[in-house]
Amino acid sequence: MTDFEEAPPKTLLITLTGKDRPGVTSAVFATLATAGVEVIDIEQILLRRRLVLGVLVTAPRDWKKLRQSVQVVGAELGMQVEVDRGVGDNKSRRDGRSHVTIIGAPLRARAMAAMTGRIADAGANIDRMERMARYPVTAIELHVSGVETDKLRTRLVKEATRQGVDVAVQPANLLRRGMRLIVMDVDSTLVQGEVIEMLAAHAGCEPEVARVTEQAMRGELDFEASLRSRVALLEGIPAEALDRVYEGIVFAPGARTMIRTLKRLGYRFAMVSGGFSQITDRIAQDLGFDFAHANELEIVDGRLTGRIVGDVVDRAGKAEALRRFATSVGVTEASVIAIGDGANDLDMLNAAGLGIAYNAKPMVQEAADTAVNVPYLDAIMYLLGISREEIEAADAEAGIITPAPPV
Repeated sequence: MTDFEEAPPKTLLITLTGKDRPGVTSAVFATLATAGVEVIDIEQILLRRRLVLGVLVTAPRDWKKLRQSVQVVGAELGMQVEVDRGVGDNKSRRDGRSHVTIIGAPLRARAMAAMTGRIADAGANIDRMERMARYPVTAIELHVSGVETDKLRTRLVKEATRQGVDVAVQPANLLRRGMRLIVMDVDSTLVQGEVIEMLAAHAGCEPEVARVTEQAMRGELDFEASLRSRVALLEGIPAEALDRVYEGIVFAPGARTMIRTLKRLGYRFAMVSGGFSQITDRIAQDLGFDFAHANELEIVDGRLTGRIVGDVVDRAGKAEALRRFATSVGVTEASVIAIGDGANDLDMLNAAGLGIAYNAKPMVQEAADTAVNVPYLDAIMYLLGISREEIEAADAEAGIITPAPPV
């Protein structure tokens, strides 16, 4: 140490543990105030009304007197008190900082043991953990440091698959807090089922169309060729069938919750679909989307012709639309979150800063940044650092009633 360097200050770490009650924190700080100490750090955790309060302060000259005062206050509050004398502040978190979100339904201790074990094996450290949701799924976020995000993601995705849980590993940076654009697939992502199969039911060819759709979503068939062949089977269907299909649309559980919550935060929304604009444009208007891009069915004399107007929105077309929407909003591709389930979503998922495979085919899950396999679209918000409690509080302010959690 040179003559110009200052020695790190002597500090006290004060930890109180016990049953939570009103006034604990204020009583502790009132006692600390009498010693004129400086607050360096504070952390408080509450689990099932059990409180753990940690305060790091500069050590006064008569630190033993302060320790005695805090112990007296702790005894009056019925709490255990530890006072540890040391030097300096907390160490800065190491490079390679990541947010790791683990989602399970249920989330078992066995899975957490395996996931945290892989974090340790990678040479990383868990700096902090907090619960994002406890129903209808359990979501836990871990703040991890000490290893590159991509390396950590590779290890944890493999373990998550073995444990039957979902995991997202994202770099800890300011991007997560900024305004972002959500680009979503529609069929089997935003809505349940495939619109083309619903239309095919009116032509009596649903099984045949469903078989080809499944092959296309697995990447076994060229998407454009398969779409044109399926659309050809719809020839002659009255255009009114589109109205009946729209009326029968069922959104994915949690879709409306996710959209209204993120829109409150300034997020923008776009849908890109290999389906049909006659349906997607109405969905976009219903949900308040900013952009929508899909194929257009040709209609002549009130009936479907079995043809598509213009170019087909295929795998490359979805990625192109994502880039166009990002430019319109004024954000980079790194600020885009893409959500999809099929092989034709792969380019879009790879173009986005965060690509999420939602209840997707295996090949899509392997290629995406992360996979969400629980049947709740709003679980994606936990990956963005938004807790269930924050969502419900915002809904309550808006007069929206949410189901009570199980006891």
